[in-house]
Amino acid sequence: MSRTPYPRRPELAGILNINKPSGMTSHDVVDAIRHAARIRRVGHAGTLDPMATGVLLVCLDQATRVSQYLVASDKVYHAQIRLGQTTDTDDAQGKVIDQQLVPAHLDMETLQKVLASFVGEIDQIPPRYAAIKQKGVPLYKMARQGIDVQTAPRRVAIHAIHLLGWRSPDLDVEVHCGPGTYIRALARDVGECLGRGGHLTGLIRLKSGNFSLEETTELDEVLRLLQPQGQSIADILWPLDAALAGMARMTVDIETEHRLRHGQQVPSCLPDLSEGRPVMRRVYAADGTLVAIVRYDERSGLWQPDTVFDLRPSR
Repeated sequence: MSRTPYPRRPELAGILNINKPSGMTSHDVVDAIRHAARIRRVGHAGTLDPMATGVLLVCLDQATRVSQYLVASDKVYHAQIRLGQTTDTDDAQGKVIDQQLVPAHLDMETLQKVLASFVGEIDQIPPRYAAIKQKGVPLYKMARQGIDVQTAPRRVAIHAIHLLGWRSPDLDVEVHCGPGTYIRALARDVGECLGRGGHLTGLIRLKSGNFSLEETTELDEVLRLLQPQGQSIADILWPLDAALAGMARMTVDIETEHRLRHGQQVPSCLPDLSEGRPVMRRVYAADGTLVAIVRYDERSGLWQPDTVFDLRPSR
């Protein structure tokens, strides 16, 4: 028996910046919004663990097609790390598997030197309980089955770590990092570097790309606005191109727009190839509607549609 698909709701095509509640998975948040909005195409752009709070970007309808650009953006976190205890999940939700005494002489200067050693491009081993997959199976599922998986290190970028406070055995840090960085793993590794072990006890995502915690909306408020009798959600819905702020734009005429919508290459001004490869542009119709993301094809000297959007109202 097939399910009746939800009708298109192009007015909801956009990005929600939600302050994820503690205790919910990112998938739980997506499910709640999908049910309230009555649209099937809903996804998040960057997982937050259940314990964590802060910026969770949820893409609705056509906005799911730009989620990759949001996922690839830098992140900023406020993290709380407890030294002297190692857990099997690298956070406070796990079982303590080792405990060490934190020396009284451990001072801010020593901590700052250790934290500084993690700034730059580093090889990081993901936590055993992580959503990434090995041979098609999430690591956390194998860990729950008692399977000890040897995970290869991944190259990640940590741009800055600021020590905000230290009161033994707990330290507060702010971390500015690239995509794919596990703050749980950072907490574990900082503790190991100090020879005392450590785990994450609190995490708030302060920024994801250009989206900040100050601009978030509480999940309960989002769900209320999505109700049929609720007020318009337009005031908190970010347009698709908010995910493309770092990409240059160009406007095309009606004929070129028509060709792009049919997947055809089109001519336009030649790009400066020194800006890096691949060269991408966001394309707008004359009325300001986002039409496509195009990629420059050096062989043909034309622009190839990479992603085409349909933001026109339902007929």
